[in-house]
Amino acid sequence: MGSATREALSTAVATLDSVAGTIDLTTGEQLLDAGRIIGSSSPLRAALADHSEDGPDKRGIIGALFGSFTPAARTILESAVGGRWSDESDLVAGIEELGIRAVVISAGEEQTIESELFAFERAISSDSDLELAVSSQLGTADSKAALVTKLLAGKASAQTLAIVQQLVTQPRGRRIGEMMRFATRVVADQSGLSVATVTSAAPLTAAQSERLTQGLGAQYGRGFRLNHVINPDIIGGIRVQIGDDVIDGTIATKLNDLRLQLAR
Repeated sequence: MGSATREALSTAVATLDSVAGTIDLTTGEQLLDAGRIIGSSSPLRAALADHSEDGPDKRGIIGALFGSFTPAARTILESAVGGRWSDESDLVAGIEELGIRAVVISAGEEQTIESELFAFERAISSDSDLELAVSSQLGTADSKAALVTKLLAGKASAQTLAIVQQLVTQPRGRRIGEMMRFATRVVADQSGLSVATVTSAAPLTAAQSERLTQGLGAQYGRGFRLNHVINPDIIGGIRVQIGDDVIDGTIATKLNDLRLQLAR
């Protein structure tokens, strides 16, 4: 992400936070819709990403295309297109992130979006046919959205459904796992938290999870939510992944390291 994009996104997120009290799920869904519309039109992307002095009236374009949106959605969109993004694709990605953040705000403090996204990713990654169905370029956006609705009906919140539908209908060249991890990171960040994926041979007890959460919080200086993966192959210990950081204390890894040392 270029410096221009970081600044543009930061400004737009600040605008979103300033109107957070008026944001509902409709606002989040409208922002995601706007990202799909803008992302599907090269001339529209070019016009809204143009930051030349004699560029188009972006505020007028937003009003003409999205005049029926909530005031909060229009305010956030106007802030987004008013920024100087590094390129057109960054603008589309930024609007998608703003939509996800708005969806999180609409869910309130007791949201379970992260865990629902994680569960969906695990279900998809464990079934190659299902993964192909939601990620194949041959499938239409409507068919993918319908499949996601069927898969998540009664199992996830309306907020999670809105986010997953956005991701599968506008993948922009991303694999499903990459998209889900991106969304989970954004959801956690909007909640003021980070996400740690913890792999162990057996389920952690509540006390173990609490100690791990507190330890990670002390080390990284922020709160954490844990996503738990059970993998008997690691034998014992735990593996913790936070973004690109990996803390591997599994017995399987230690045994493998020992084998490598003995083989030298």
